[in-house]
Amino acid sequence: MSSPAAFDAFAERMADYTTLPVRFENDPIQDLIEAGTAAWVYVEVYGDRYDQETMGAPGANVWIEEGVTNIYVMAPTATGSRQARVYANEIVDLFREWPIGGLFMPEMSIGEGNPGRDFPNYFAMTVTIRWTRTDITTL
Repeated sequence: MSSPAAFDAFAERMADYTTLPVRFENDPIQDLIEAGTAAWVYVEVYGDRYDQETMGAPGANVWIEEGVTNIYVMAPTATGSRQARVYANEIVDLFREWPIGGLFMPEMSIGEGNPGRDFPNYFAMTVTIRWTRTDITTL
């Protein structure tokens, strides 16, 4: 999983997205399913590595955290994918050229060249954001 700083940066930015309900990993979703919510967003923030990039006195080093965030636009099964793509594009626009919380996001995609994924009663169009965060340790 990612650091709290990376997670918080994505949570803060996704709070600006009000078109659809947004849930993060381990948030309750049953209320959305029971209500028959037409579409909603599910976010996972993962850290791939957290490595020391400099050598020096303890507490005065640079650390690099890299990760990937998957944002799934969950649309009802058998309703087509176009509207899910529209929502996914809106989400990409939230992050394009707008750094958040010290994160650099050099790669984003809608679908990553893969077909959408099927979940029970839902189809997921995935936004993938690769990110890097520099952390200068200060004790």
